[in-house]
Amino acid sequence: MPPWLQLMLDSAVPLLTAAVTFTVPLAILSFVFGLCIGFVVAAVRLFGPKWLAWIAATYVWFIRGTPLLVQLFVIFYGLPSVGILIDAFPAALIGFSLSVGAYTSEIIRAALGSIPRGQWEAAYSIGMTRGQALRRTVVPQAVRVAIPPLSNSFISLVKDTSLAAAITVPELFQQAQRIVAVTYEPLILYIEAALIYLVLSSVLSVLQRRLETRFGRYGGYGETGV
Repeated sequence: MPPWLQLMLDSAVPLLTAAVTFTVPLAILSFVFGLCIGFVVAAVRLFGPKWLAWIAATYVWFIRGTPLLVQLFVIFYGLPSVGILIDAFPAALIGFSLSVGAYTSEIIRAALGSIPRGQWEAAYSIGMTRGQALRRTVVPQAVRVAIPPLSNSFISLVKDTSLAAAITVPELFQQAQRIVAVTYEPLILYIEAALIYLVLSSVLSVLQRRLETRFGRYGGYGETGV
């Protein structure tokens, strides 16, 4: 067996373990928390008072306008200078959640804004309050519109979790770096890490298509070639 193949086989278990233990949980938790943040921010910008909407817009502007890596460094390395100590994984979770929240808020805001005004008026005509109309009429329709871009955001997030290696989270890429430090074979290990990310992204892409099909969106996208 070629030495490079033996090295890939030997490193497969620790790399996959790091992916299952840290990469995947970090991506899922960050997306769930970020999605909650995004919905609140979108709702505030659409329906909240002007001063609160301004705060929400400023948050989105700041997060989208600064690099995610810098945000992670501020949380993990910067906050301790003012007495706020956060472990690596929670720091990464906070950073990714805030980032996801800013980006998904724009997706959700656009999805909610795409629902025709007549849907609101129809809900009001049968006695629904704004909250009931939003929950029972508008959100179910907006979900169909938001699923494709939200799915793409999650796939991107899985790959972006490699940035957590910079703040010592022992996820997939960090584990690859540790093995490289021992074996001095960066090309082989980094290619192997890239292949694992590729497999994860491919599986998620298949699940995305199935999800879009279930909500009646995939057929339309396929016909237009988008």
